[in-house]
Amino acid sequence: MTSTAPYYKRAILKISGESFSKPGVLGIDPDELTTIARQIADAARLGTELAVVVGGGNMIRGAELASRVGIAQATADYMGMLGTVINALALKEAIEKQGQPARVMSALEIESVSEPFIRARALRHFEKGRVLILAAGTGNPFFTTDTCASLRAIELEADILLKATKVDGVYDCDPMQNEHAKKYDTLTFTDTITKQLGVMDLTALSMCMEHNLPIVVFNFKEDGNICKVVGGDTIGTLVNN
Repeated sequence: MTSTAPYYKRAILKISGESFSKPGVLGIDPDELTTIARQIADAARLGTELAVVVGGGNMIRGAELASRVGIAQATADYMGMLGTVINALALKEAIEKQGQPARVMSALEIESVSEPFIRARALRHFEKGRVLILAAGTGNPFFTTDTCASLRAIELEADILLKATKVDGVYDCDPMQNEHAKKYDTLTFTDTITKQLGVMDLTALSMCMEHNLPIVVFNFKEDGNICKVVGGDTIGTLVNN
């Protein structure tokens, strides 16, 4: 049964850009956006201070663009960061339509549509009960939004990093391709790295391991799961030391 009070006081939720669209389709799907926003608003109303790091793969993938078109990797990565800003703005509006205050903070300065990410200001937003949507990754090329999620979770002293996926945890191989794939309920960071299980990129995992920040990988497509994981229910896969 889901807890009535948050198990985690402060959490960072990482969602991919593909979460905003239907499979194989670019852009933002209104139904997918509304579902994400509703779940986030419900989780925030439990009392958890929640920040959401958004990806931009539904808009543009910097690495793919660089390799296929020949655009410099740094330029392509900045283009990808702008894609995350678009997603962040859409998510902020959708969350506020659910009656939950939210703010967009960007690692790139785009003052017309977002606030710059400043740690003290982010903490103040938490105090006022606002959900944070963190855009533009770290603001630097060659770093993934997974690494941004780890960095912000450590910087904001979060209790947990929540990695939202379309499967119900971490498996020893792709469960979509192998019906005999084994799901892990718990993993150590060392095992996750040595077995190359693809939970997050190596930089992100190493940061979490060094700072003893646990990760829960779970399926957010199942309605109510964000509330469940915030409430401390045992779902998905827990990665820790």
